[in-house]
Amino acid sequence: MGMAFARPKPPSDTDAYLHRLGERVRVLRHQRGMTRKALAQHAKVSERYLAQLEGGKGNMSIVLLRRIGRALGLPVTQLVHDGVEPTLDLVLLSQFLEPLSPAALADARDLLLRHFSEPSEAAQRQRIALIGLRGGGKSTIGTLLAQRLGVPFIELDREIERRSGASLSEIFEMFGQEMFHRAEREALDDVLRRHPRFVLATGGSIVTEPGTLELLLASCFTVWVRAEPEEHMKRVMAQGDLRPMANSTRAMDDLIAILKSREPLYAKAPAQLSTTGRTPEQSAIELLRLIELPDNRMGRRSAPLSVREPAAAGTEE
Repeated sequence: MGMAFARPKPPSDTDAYLHRLGERVRVLRHQRGMTRKALAQHAKVSERYLAQLEGGKGNMSIVLLRRIGRALGLPVTQLVHDGVEPTLDLVLLSQFLEPLSPAALADARDLLLRHFSEPSEAAQRQRIALIGLRGGGKSTIGTLLAQRLGVPFIELDREIERRSGASLSEIFEMFGQEMFHRAEREALDDVLRRHPRFVLATGGSIVTEPGTLELLLASCFTVWVRAEPEEHMKRVMAQGDLRPMANSTRAMDDLIAILKSREPLYAKAPAQLSTTGRTPEQSAIELLRLIELPDNRMGRRSAPLSVREPAAAGTEE
C-alpha cells in the first residue's frame, strides 16, 4: 500500500503579503548598501527579527515597521504598500510634488489634467456628477436637471446593485468595504463607457477612494451638493430611515464628524451647490447656472449644454 502524502497548503493572503513586504525591505536595504546588521542597529530592532521579516515570516508591529522605514529613509506608508510596486518615474514625481504648497499642488494637478486628460472640457460638461452626503438632494435635483437637459439620470448605487444582483447592504454584509468600492469603480467605468451624456448621483463615500475620485473629477463636471447637517438629517428621515430617531444626539454628532472628515474631499469639486432653504426646482435652476458659468481659470466660456428631449435612464446616448 502506497504512502499518502499531504498536499502542501497554498499560501494565505497574509503569508503572500508578508513575503512581499520582506522582499521589499530586503531590496531597499540592498539599494542603500546596508548590511542586515547595520539596518537592525539603526532601526533598533534585533537582527534575528529583521531576518524573519525579510524571510516573510515576521509579522511586526507598526511601531517596529516605522523604525525600519525611518532607518531606510522612507515613510511607513510606502514600506507597507500593498499592490504593484510604483515605477521609478512615479516615485520621483511624488518626491517632486511632496514639498509643494496646497495651492501649488492644485495648479500642478490642473496642468496635468489639461495636458493628459482624455475628455475635453466641453465633453466633461456633458457629464454632470453630483457628490455629497446622503440627504443633500442629489437624486431629486439630479432627476430634475436630467429632464431639463434631456439626458439620462443615473444613480450609481442602483447601477452597482443591477450589476451585482445584490443590494448594497448585502454587498457590505457579505464582502465588506473593499469589495463595495471595487464594484463602485467598475460601475462608474461602465457608465462612462456607455454614456457620453448624463446626470449622475453618486454615493456619499465615493470621494474616500482616491482613484475613483480622480476618475470622476477628470471625466465629469462634478458638483458638491451640500446642505446644513440638520437638513441632511431631516431629509434622511423623510426618506423613511427612522434609525436616527433612536439616538438623535449621537446620530447628529456622527453626521457632523463624517461631513467634517469628507469636506476637503468634497471640496475638490469645481462647483458647489447649497440646497438649504431652496426648493428642488430652485436648486435645479441654480445647478444649471453653475454648469454653464464661464470658467474663470481657463479664461473662456464653457460650451453650453445642449437641451434635448428627455432620454430614459440606462439607454444609450
